[in-house]
Amino acid sequence: MSRSLAQAGLESLPMNWLFKEEPSNYNYDALARDGKTSWTGVRNPVAQRNLRSIKKGDKIFFYHTGNEKSVIGICRAAGDAYPDPADRTGKLFAVDVGPVKKLRAPVTLASIKADRRFATFVLTRVPRLSVMPVSDEEWRRIIEMSEQS
Repeated sequence: MSRSLAQAGLESLPMNWLFKEEPSNYNYDALARDGKTSWTGVRNPVAQRNLRSIKKGDKIFFYHTGNEKSVIGICRAAGDAYPDPADRTGKLFAVDVGPVKKLRAPVTLASIKADRRFATFVLTRVPRLSVMPVSDEEWRRIIEMSEQS
């Protein structure tokens, strides 16, 4: 459901997202240890547009890129997106996130691509995008896949 539809009647309905990170740079276990982190340094204009849309309470899949290419865990936006303090241009945004839980089993990109229900999923169509929306249906299916492993 889009946030605009949510705002039409259900003002604070959370959205679902997927954030990608190279696990050698920062991984889900580090987030769980730290308790919170600022998601900064996103440069891609489409990923930035997505990041700017994030509101407190939105759910986020933490995806490990590189050799792993898997959804690893769930985190939540600790607040609304805000201007990235490291960006002197004032154009980039950041968001603080906190851990919720690690998935029972990682859900690989290969398994997602093999499931035809993900044919329109942004991860399968624009795999390099680092911040992307996840539909409620896609969210539920990834959770199911993790539980089945």
